[in-house]
Amino acid sequence: MQALYAQLLVGLINGSFYALLSLGLAVIFGMLNIINFAHGALYMMGAFCAYFLLNVAGIGYWPALILAPIAVGIFGMILERTMLKWLTGLDHLYGLLLTFGLALIIQGVFQNYFGSSGLPYAIPDELKGGMNLGFMFLPIYRGWVVVFSLVVCLLTWYLIERTRLGANLRAATENPTLVRAFGINVPRMITLTYGLGVGLAALAGVLSAPINQVRPLMGADLIIVVFAVVVIGGMGSIMGSIITGFALGVIEGLTKYFYPEASNTVVFVLMVLVLLVKPSGLTGRAA
Repeated sequence: MQALYAQLLVGLINGSFYALLSLGLAVIFGMLNIINFAHGALYMMGAFCAYFLLNVAGIGYWPALILAPIAVGIFGMILERTMLKWLTGLDHLYGLLLTFGLALIIQGVFQNYFGSSGLPYAIPDELKGGMNLGFMFLPIYRGWVVVFSLVVCLLTWYLIERTRLGANLRAATENPTLVRAFGINVPRMITLTYGLGVGLAALAGVLSAPINQVRPLMGADLIIVVFAVVVIGGMGSIMGSIITGFALGVIEGLTKYFYPEASNTVVFVLMVLVLLVKPSGLTGRAA
């Protein structure tokens, strides 16, 4: 039973990263109609940004949770203003190819300077150690990652679905001409939306750094699974990405316990089954 609980914990942690990353992808696709294949590279940049803040500027984990997503989000907004804005109205394939090329460039630059091995990032002192729950031993940092990721996901959903700012964002993507008539700067809204999605990826990178170490290819190992999560939940569905991310993490953990050979493919098997039954995803709307 302890082995089962351990795999469930691993599944929840992976699900936290899946949820945060797929949430960022869903925000970008749902609001901007861009398939952002550079998401994994920007997740990696968030982890490296936290690493640089600690080892170059002496800035620890807690400020990095704020500063790293902001820094990478600004980088993402620069990408949107200089490159992605020219793809407005074009087929999704152009955005996919451009962001795929950007991902290769970013990963190649970091790999050239830092190699492929992982760089250590220490767990903050406040989150070291663990708690004995009776049925299992829970590392405090891993519990923090699960809870914090869930809170961030729900706050992002509330921002987009239940606030005036979120309503303006959705309106700006559906009818930009009408929104401009109300005096809203639509290009700025689109840029901020892309920055928000990228910032969520960077935040996941900071959370991941003490667990998975900081590696140039850490995003490449994760992005395919995250795209599968987004497809299962429904492209552009905010709540679908959150629920599916955590659920698939748990399912993956259970599979590692009961049938380890299928743990690397179970997500893609589920994706195929969902697409056969409901091509728009579990919570997505049909085109």
